[in-house]
Amino acid sequence: MPTVTPLPPEKLRYTCDTTGFTFETTAELQASTRIIGQPRGTRAIAFGVGIQSQGYNIFVLGSTGTGRATAIRHFLQEQAAGKPTPPDWIYVHNFAALHQPRAILLPSGEGSKFQARMAKLINDLRQDLPQAFATEMYQNAIAGIQQALEEQQNVLLRVLSEKAKGQGFALVQTPSGFMVAPTADGRQLSPQELNALRQQMAPEQQAQLEETHRTLVAELADLIQQMHHMEIEARQQMKDIDREVATTAVQHHFDDVKKTYEQDEEMCLYLDEVHQDVLAQIDDFVPPVDVQHTEEIDLRRYQVNVLVNNSDTQGAPVIHEMNPTFHGLFGRIEYEMETGHVFTHFTNIKGGSLHAANGGYLIINAHDLLKNSGAWEALKRALKEGKIYVQTPVPVEQGQFVAKSLDPEPIPLHVKIVLMGSLSLYYSLYAADEDFSALFKVRADFDTVMFRDQEAMQAYADFIAARCREEGLAHFDRTAVAKVVEYGSRLADYQHKLSTRFGDIAGLIREASYWAGVNGRTVTTGADVQQALQERTYRANHAEEHILEEMLRGTLFIATEGSVIGQVNGLSVADFGDYAFGQPGRITARTFMGDDGVIHIERETEMSGPLHDKGVLTLQGYLGGTYAQTQPLSLSASITFEQNYGGVDGDSASSTELFALLSSVGNIPFKQELAVTGSVNQRGEIQPIGGVNEKIEGFFRLCQARGLTGTQGVIIPASNVDHLMLHEDVVTAVAEGKFHVWPITTIDEGVELLSGMPAGTRSKDGSYPQGTVHHIVQARLLELAEALSNFGNGNDD
Repeated sequence: MPTVTPLPPEKLRYTCDTTGFTFETTAELQASTRIIGQPRGTRAIAFGVGIQSQGYNIFVLGSTGTGRATAIRHFLQEQAAGKPTPPDWIYVHNFAALHQPRAILLPSGEGSKFQARMAKLINDLRQDLPQAFATEMYQNAIAGIQQALEEQQNVLLRVLSEKAKGQGFALVQTPSGFMVAPTADGRQLSPQELNALRQQMAPEQQAQLEETHRTLVAELADLIQQMHHMEIEARQQMKDIDREVATTAVQHHFDDVKKTYEQDEEMCLYLDEVHQDVLAQIDDFVPPVDVQHTEEIDLRRYQVNVLVNNSDTQGAPVIHEMNPTFHGLFGRIEYEMETGHVFTHFTNIKGGSLHAANGGYLIINAHDLLKNSGAWEALKRALKEGKIYVQTPVPVEQGQFVAKSLDPEPIPLHVKIVLMGSLSLYYSLYAADEDFSALFKVRADFDTVMFRDQEAMQAYADFIAARCREEGLAHFDRTAVAKVVEYGSRLADYQHKLSTRFGDIAGLIREASYWAGVNGRTVTTGADVQQALQERTYRANHAEEHILEEMLRGTLFIATEGSVIGQVNGLSVADFGDYAFGQPGRITARTFMGDDGVIHIERETEMSGPLHDKGVLTLQGYLGGTYAQTQPLSLSASITFEQNYGGVDGDSASSTELFALLSSVGNIPFKQELAVTGSVNQRGEIQPIGGVNEKIEGFFRLCQARGLTGTQGVIIPASNVDHLMLHEDVVTAVAEGKFHVWPITTIDEGVELLSGMPAGTRSKDGSYPQGTVHHIVQARLLELAEALSNFGNGNDD
């Protein structure tokens, strides 16, 4: 009676033909790092790389696991190879504003060279300056100044001393300096003697003595002031000599360094400042002999902090920031602690990935970036201003001690940012962040699938070759490559397409190579790939085996033979992240007199999602359109997923629920050796669903465990046939006639398969031929409607 025929084995799985490959093993192939299967995304990235206008940064959309990060990095490296290498950046001491280190640009590779030149310069000065000041000529010059000073001071002291002596006083030197004291017979009087002398004097004599003392003391003060000025002049003379000696000693050193940078105005200015500071701070290189230094003199102000060193960079840099924190992007200022004091220095400024990528490309995962507080806002600000600021974004908490910090000069920013994120994140940023659309004007879509043709399969082989070479894996023969291609179609859930989730593909390549080694092979074969897939399943399918065991023990009620009224086997997918499997489930329906319509128990108990609720409401539309064109539709029915305790969503079981409902209304037994999946619309057309392979395999495993009878199988939407990439044992069972897969396009086709009866075609008057399912259901619905109507009238009578 059914007009639908089961699918032949060749429709259930795509099998890769190895004769299309021109190689024996991937060792013969050239490893390729090109982006595979993303023509739209590649073209968008090329556009974003080429256009240099502001705001044309790139946002790459796509799912994780597509290998987009690695592919984009290789693509950008190829583009960057022909571009100029960006300059180095250094920080140096700012002699005018100590807390604002200066940033200086140098040609690539010159930063570390200048750092070495400055280190050598300071080291040479520390050696040459002490030698210059140790010469006999210098010592004699300094000694002459000191001797002349001493002689001049002695003359002044001698004159004042003679004057004081003639007036009965003496010039006495004490630890605190010179003083004027009265004498008698050439001897300084003691305080007692002075008091006795005053008592013997007349008042006029005492006044004269005190006036003479005051006059001498005033003259002594003037003399001391004069001697002080003489010492200042002498010290200035010695400083002038020191500067002349130092200038002679250091001039040729600075001239040698400045020759290299004579065309660089900024560098010449800095070197002049260093030169003047050295001459002004000679004591840091040649400490005075009379000064004892207990600690090393700090000469770090002359050091060079190479923030960006592109000496080993060829072309423009391509940086992939794996941890886009604020400090990871913008750098940081480190602090030191000594004797309880916290301080910092410009040599403690460290660069971030923005500095490293400046003049090139920076790849960032958008989800990781947005997880870090302040990093996203700071990145936008840097892109808008075109500058990189090294700052500390952490707010000061109450009671927290903050050390004096630095405010380094910002560095100009010329970088192309490549953000990677999901489609939902892209639209969220586009809608919520007003800066996003202005800063990321290039959208690059990365799809998860590509069409399967010989070029795409060859690209798979090239990708395998690249992985084997880069990671030292065993190369693959043609059968192994074919198995990987088939796995790609399974990941894509499409016979005519391949997955671009190259992260998953790479994982299979590594595992297959491992099993090849375990099996004693130097070349990976198709059997090794198959074993890798089987081992991967075995590691992850504990939950699946446990559920299957519950079904076999009868704890979970699933029938695989016989016929039952109002009961149909549905199929769902349990997804545990790294592993998904199909799970049969019993769907039952009960109908009875009433006008409540179709009630879904999961919906009433709030265990269903909106998509599933929509599918249930669609059933009401189908019933009305099919059976209530010439009669009222009046019934109450309940539908449920038996033994479901975890909730349900999606409409892929809506056709199964409708089949159970029709069976219940018409009291028609439906076959239990069949399972059904598929969405249905109000017109009774079967719509495609997801997870078709897992669903078929889930029911097959149960039937296989109980014993295949040859009548068992799964009913699927015909529109899902191209998505079939079933496991080999399912295909083998179908080839042997032990299992079947039926594709249907309408509810009528499914009804005939499940009931073994014709569905029936509606005539012009809205009725159906006797002996058909639709006739039985329509008649039963009319009985229920009439019974409900008469029930109330009968009670009134």
